[in-house]
Amino acid sequence: MQEENNITIDTTSQAQQTTAEEKTPMEKGESVPAVFFGDRGLSRKGCPRQSVQLNVYDYFADVPGNADATDLVEVQFKNTRKGYYHNSNHLPLEKGDVVAVEASPGHDIGTVTMTGKLVLLQMKRTPPRSPEDVRRIYRKVRPVDMEKFEEAKAREHETMIRSRQIAKELGLEMKIGDVEYQGDGLKAIFYYIADGRVDFRQLIKVLAEAFHVRIEMKQIGARQEAGRIGGFGPCGRELCCTTWMRNFSSVSTAAARFQDLSLNPQKLAGQCAKLKCCMNFEVDQYVEASKLLPSREVHLETKDSTYYFFKADILAGLVTYSTDRRLAANLVTITTKRAMEIIAKNKEGEKPESLEENKVAPVKPIDLATQEELTRFDNSRKKKRKKKKKSGNAAETAATNGNSK
Repeated sequence: MQEENNITIDTTSQAQQTTAEEKTPMEKGESVPAVFFGDRGLSRKGCPRQSVQLNVYDYFADVPGNADATDLVEVQFKNTRKGYYHNSNHLPLEKGDVVAVEASPGHDIGTVTMTGKLVLLQMKRTPPRSPEDVRRIYRKVRPVDMEKFEEAKAREHETMIRSRQIAKELGLEMKIGDVEYQGDGLKAIFYYIADGRVDFRQLIKVLAEAFHVRIEMKQIGARQEAGRIGGFGPCGRELCCTTWMRNFSSVSTAAARFQDLSLNPQKLAGQCAKLKCCMNFEVDQYVEASKLLPSREVHLETKDSTYYFFKADILAGLVTYSTDRRLAANLVTITTKRAMEIIAKNKEGEKPESLEENKVAPVKPIDLATQEELTRFDNSRKKKRKKKKKSGNAAETAATNGNSK
């Protein structure tokens, strides 16, 4: 009996071991290594922090030797400000580490957003102005550094409100959109928007006396301000200038005309009060597709009447014609291929019977709701209730008759 019990216990333990081995690290509650996600084409180390703007996914995060490819590291500060730094001390840095970097003067506090080979590719896209701009990383942050950083960060909103009042008192035509203190609190960057050139020499003196820090003024555009503030577009997604766009190209109303968009400023303007940047994303595709459409000036001749261009679905390759130049009368929608065939026939002096190639009577869709009454379920419920009432009344009458007997 004891041997049988021992065998039973051993079998149970083996079953527990097999089930534990079959479980994934996430089911066990353990920390998931990068290799586990790397088998599926993803890497935990490459995933960005969602609380940081201009997120970038590092595709080289799980590649062996990626960290040793270069000592350059991309560090991000408040909102969309980024910089490249040398990891001269060879610190074991990963994405998301908070570090203290060299600044002029003192030091600044930022978050590591990119390491390894991807930094070299990113520097080709947005190269620094000069080699001197690439400074070095001092260390990972200490509790003392974070205390100073939090104190400086707490002063930013109050400083911005006060600086706006000072600029208004000096009569300067500018808007101070944001203030960013350096990590050690020795310097403050004032981001402002202005239509023209502004002489802010007097403003710098007043701000230095009021806040007792070194002042740096940076002019930004309306699109950059929207990217720093953040928000959601009419598409329901986060703004492109907040998530991935760093370079802004000019947008003209010609992009709206090519896409047949309504020239309504309220619909075409974004949160920055400028034309939406997303209008440039598909304009090239619309231009290429519009080359396949027939000319708007050419009208089509049939044996019955003359048809004029009314509207077109550029990407679908459909053209709608009307028998009236200005009004929507007897509209007929055909493909661009059919329109080009009719134009070729008209040049030869031929006129087709109709614009449509094979005129087939359209099949009307069947409305399932009209096949039966919508109240058929209510009627069945009423019948059930009536039956219940009748059976209840019959039982009551039978009971009363029995009692009387």
